Amino acid sequence: MKVLVIGSVYPRFHEDAEVPWLRTSVAHLRQAGVEIQVLAPAYKGLKSHEIDGVKVNRFRYAPASWEILTHEEGAPSKMASKPWLQLLAIPYIISGFFRCIKICRKFRPDVIHAHWPFPHAYIALGATKLFRIPLVLNFHGAELLLIRKKKWVKPLLKFAIGQAQAVFANSSFTAGKIKALRNVDVEWSPYGTTLEKGGNARGEANALVAHKVTDKFKILFVGRHIERKGICYLIEAAKYLPRDKFEIRIVGVGDLTEKLKELAQQASAAAPEGAEIIFTGKLSPEALTNEYKNANVFTLPAIVDSKGDTEGLGVVLIEAMELGLPIVASDVGGIPDVVVDGESGILVPEKDPQALANAFKRLESDPALVQQLLEGSQKRIRDCFTWDGIIERQIASYKKIIRK
Repeated sequence: MKVLVIGSVYPRFHEDAEVPWLRTSVAHLRQAGVEIQVLAPAYKGLKSHEIDGVKVNRFRYAPASWEILTHEEGAPSKMASKPWLQLLAIPYIISGFFRCIKICRKFRPDVIHAHWPFPHAYIALGATKLFRIPLVLNFHGAELLLIRKKKWVKPLLKFAIGQAQAVFANSSFTAGKIKALRNVDVEWSPYGTTLEKGGNARGEANALVAHKVTDKFKILFVGRHIERKGICYLIEAAKYLPRDKFEIRIVGVGDLTEKLKELAQQASAAAPEGAEIIFTGKLSPEALTNEYKNANVFTLPAIVDSKGDTEGLGVVLIEAMELGLPIVASDVGGIPDVVVDGESGILVPEKDPQALANAFKRLESDPALVQQLLEGSQKRIRDCFTWDGIIERQIASYKKIIRK
């Protein structure tokens, strides 16, 4: 079986940390015997190359210095801060359209799997019609949120969905939005972890975390400092947590970092008896591993932000579960697909600092509950988020649409 994967972002070099879940997905498809190539835009003139033995076909769409529409930050965010980048959308689609035809004429894939269907469905459509290749559209949520800001996107997405032979969604939340747009069958196709450790290491981690004794109960957040992560509510929760028992550690950077640090200072001044809040900045892989090892709980206090954006799945939760940490997260977006309340973690209402604090206190005072949630999280991973299972279902879908 041959598959052409289309996306807006793909690692530019071996050490590149862009879309690790997509890179891992492609690697597992290849291990399963699928012959695979990738089509992605160039970044600052980047030519076609190989990553992990997979050919990455880069299409040029502007002078090299202008090719910054994708990578390092989502295209919608870039266009919001630099409106002139919207002018690149048309050459982006046209260039990708003709490059896709050229690749398919030579490669002859059995399936085209297009991630982020707007605009990549339209890059794929010429080749799918010309060579009668089945089309799989893979939604991740962001493209559906564009409808709120740009009404003209809705009919284009609706039409694209009608041209697909299969539609994948990264979460039940995203699937619901697709079905509201057009009543089609949608297959839940989440990501697995990008960690390399096996089951034995995870089991040992569970035992260590369940019986971990530290000077303070460490609450860990890892992610970009953007509005939808809800970090400000985690900071607000600090005032409900005794300083001698709790510590909040916030890993990462982003547009809101300085504002969040100011909020933390204000919170500490208003409630000096509250938990200490530590910003670590961006960490090396080794330092990040140590943060996970030393933490007692992982949290994702996500919200639906002012643009209507929220977590499509929360793959960072899966990785924290793999590393043996109990989870406290908000009941929004695709998070409930990962965190089943009371079974694989604790869900709290969004924008509720008191509820966050209460959940942390429950875990700190109840080691038996921690162990119960750790066991439940490993079962959830085995049932839903192993790459073997994800890829097996994906290939089954490919075969089904090829037969049709």
